[in-house]
Amino acid sequence: MPAPTPHRTPLRRVSQGSLLALSRSGAHPQDAPHGLGFLEPALAELADEAEALRGNVEGLRALSSSLETFNEAFSSWLYVMNMNALTVDWPEAPTEASFILAQRRAEEDARAAPPATTQPQTVAGAKSDETTTLGGNTTSADESLAPDSSKSAIGKVKKKGKAKLTPKERKERKIAIDQIITLLPLEFRETNSSLRRNVETVIERLMDSEGRGLKLIEMIVPPDLNQARVNKCLIMLVSRKFVTKDNSTGVVLYYWQGLP
Repeated sequence: MPAPTPHRTPLRRVSQGSLLALSRSGAHPQDAPHGLGFLEPALAELADEAEALRGNVEGLRALSSSLETFNEAFSSWLYVMNMNALTVDWPEAPTEASFILAQRRAEEDARAAPPATTQPQTVAGAKSDETTTLGGNTTSADESLAPDSSKSAIGKVKKKGKAKLTPKERKERKIAIDQIITLLPLEFRETNSSLRRNVETVIERLMDSEGRGLKLIEMIVPPDLNQARVNKCLIMLVSRKFVTKDNSTGVVLYYWQGLP
């Protein structure tokens, strides 16, 4: 009895994904690329896709830069609006203090205004020296038309100005102002800076108030010392605690404190 035939693994066809398949396999046409030639179109397509990817990445980078610039500008604007709301008060309606202040100003204007002099009017057919008898007292028409001397004296009362400082007091005030300015930021300490002159003027106004609170508008000296400059100086003085801010009465008032 013959011996059985041993089992053998059949020969498999060369893999279609190998490099030899392009040159040895008969399934491919005669003009198929030989060796590594099939990589050329694949690499060209890969290069195009990589270029498109690089362009998209550059676009994302530009968009990120634009968003960063916008965020910085928008956050700065929000910060400025917040600081403006904390430092400037804009009441929408007059308070009781506003009416009191308006009445006080009206009284000061009335006292400062010159008295109105009335000229005697002569009526046709009447004499200027005509006399009138009232309860046995005879007064002339000129005397009756004369203004009251007491009223004219009241009308001529002038507002009392601030007392002038002596040379010694001016020197002491200059030294005190210089000591305060040395504690302020650099932009306020420059010798020839307009901002230094502005803060000196604001400090002098507060010192002359003699403990009375001043409003921001009372410290404006146009054209150099406008509202924005006064507000900037007051913010710095309040932050250094040389000046206190009070708005308990509905009107923002600033009080001078000086060096601690």
